[in-house]
Amino acid sequence: MANWNLDPSHSEVQFKVKHMVISTVTGSFDQFDAQLTSQSDNFSQAKFSFTAEVSSINTKNGDRDEHLKSDDFFAADQFPQIKFESTSGIQNGNITGEIEIRGVRQSITLLADFGGVITDPWGNQRAGFEFEGELNRKDFGLSWSSTTEAGGLVVADKIKLIINLEFVQAS
Repeated sequence: MANWNLDPSHSEVQFKVKHMVISTVTGSFDQFDAQLTSQSDNFSQAKFSFTAEVSSINTKNGDRDEHLKSDDFFAADQFPQIKFESTSGIQNGNITGEIEIRGVRQSITLLADFGGVITDPWGNQRAGFEFEGELNRKDFGLSWSSTTEAGGLVVADKIKLIINLEFVQAS
């Protein structure tokens, strides 16, 4: 069994959501951690987990970030982390697991793009992954809503997740 350590400088946790129906806002969590253990080089039996610190949310707008941390959305004081733990390895381009947001756990299947394993110039084994998926924010109690004059939602219910993780095999 191999343990892998996250390389945070080559990793990111992002989300995208429609704003006022006409555009997309991208946000990220600047503080996160991930763990990976694997029994094979194809990661079909791998165990992935990650946590994102809600207080590190960054949408490039301080007022919006504070609103997202409030009880209207993530309730960061009460639920400081978003958590994911795989229940399967990478199978047929997917990974299944449990995601927890605001104390609510649900099953989720993410597209899994395994970028491969390489040896870096310093002799370290590196593995890269991109995970993508969607969820409905209201399923997790992020139910604040408002409508535009035309009747569209200010914040869409569907959230797209994009998680890029690079790991270095532990020695």
